[in-house]
Amino acid sequence: MDRVTPLEPDDDYPWDETFRERRRPLTSSFDPGRRGVRVLLVVAGVVACVSAGVVWFSRPHVTAAPSVGVSAVAGPSSAPAVLIVSVTGKVARPGLVRLPAGARVADAVEAAGGIVAGADTTGLNLARKVVDGEMIAVGVPAPPVAGPGSGLVDLNTASTAELQKLPGIGEVLAQRIVEYREAHGGFRAVTDLRHVEGIGDAKFAQLKDKVTV
Repeated sequence: MDRVTPLEPDDDYPWDETFRERRRPLTSSFDPGRRGVRVLLVVAGVVACVSAGVVWFSRPHVTAAPSVGVSAVAGPSSAPAVLIVSVTGKVARPGLVRLPAGARVADAVEAAGGIVAGADTTGLNLARKVVDGEMIAVGVPAPPVAGPGSGLVDLNTASTAELQKLPGIGEVLAQRIVEYREAHGGFRAVTDLRHVEGIGDAKFAQLKDKVTV
């Protein structure tokens, strides 16, 4: 049997280069090309937009309560803006004076020219708030506080001492009546006595025919 002599590469037959190529490990690389890169970029952009949209719409929504403007619309005041008071007795200019709401006896006396020298003002409460239509006697006995010829006590002008002459009215209730008329600009009707603390149905029944406004 003849001996086989292995072939040797030579310059005329570049078999060795082909052999080397075949001996190299096969490698696989993905080359999408320019067009493929563009497609990938478009797809990535779409995915990013969709993801952002999902995150945006799935975020917790905080609904702010609408601010409600507080309207400073005041209801009609129960007290008149201007008070007309009669000041009599020992003042420089007795007569009617006009005072702003919330004025006190001292303001009424000053508006009437002030107290004349030597007048006795022991029983005059200069700090008391005045009510519309009342009479303030300075240095002289106050006239009877009653309706015209009726003998009724006027709830809007009577002093605490005069109110205590009514049946069932002591010092505390008399003061509450005065405080009520000062806070509400006077009594509008006799039935307003029912709103004074301490005057129930029984006491009102005793008073309703003995008072007026």
